[in-house]
Amino acid sequence: MTFAVAASAYDRFIGRYSRELAPRFLDFAKLTAGPVLDVGCGPGALTAALAERFGPEKVAAVDLSEPFVAACRARVPGADVRLASAEALPFADRSFEAALSQLVLSFVKDPERMAAELHRVVRRDGTAAACMFEADGFALVRTFWKAATRADPKAPDDARLPFRRTPELVALWERAGFRDVATGVIDVEARYADFDDLWAPFAFGIGPTGGYLAAQPEDRRAALRDACFELLGAPTGPFSLPARVIAVRGRV
Repeated sequence: MTFAVAASAYDRFIGRYSRELAPRFLDFAKLTAGPVLDVGCGPGALTAALAERFGPEKVAAVDLSEPFVAACRARVPGADVRLASAEALPFADRSFEAALSQLVLSFVKDPERMAAELHRVVRRDGTAAACMFEADGFALVRTFWKAATRADPKAPDDARLPFRRTPELVALWERAGFRDVATGVIDVEARYADFDDLWAPFAFGIGPTGGYLAAQPEDRRAALRDACFELLGAPTGPFSLPARVIAVRGRV
């Protein structure tokens, strides 16, 4: 599993969803002013939405992937985009009115530390918010793992990852000391030109599904592809897949 890939590869895979999600996640967070911080910015879908709303000079962002940081800087000129960990944010205490993290929390090594860092860098009465795909709400990867378990009953599943259920998000935010914790659900949808448009990005090795596929022998990969095609109804033209995202916000 990796996230150190070209931004264009990520955009073809998860970017389809994150671009649609970003403005809706901002609406959920109920932000009214900058400066704002995007934690785990990726190639910059949320960073761009923040810059459009508050101006790039009011936006900072961090990510651990050098290709993503470079892409985000190019996508959002004027924003303060840095190579840094979510668990060690390179900003002074109380630097931001808000800090947001989109589709990142399940992959952070130390989520407790990340939540504490968000609390540290946000000003009093400011907001911190995060969102993740719901455990069984991401049709793309749910289909992949259903196909994988046909040949490998022990295949892992994204649904087992942490922070894919609302109570986990609430508990993390409360442990970090956030007040007025609230939750929400955001439904998004991605369009695909055809099945090949969906399948090709799995080969980039992104996330748990890409890592699993890369580790399989060629015949298993071919069988997985055929099983996914069948489970999706053997599409011969354009189609779409839904995704459900759960979100949490709280005040410092």
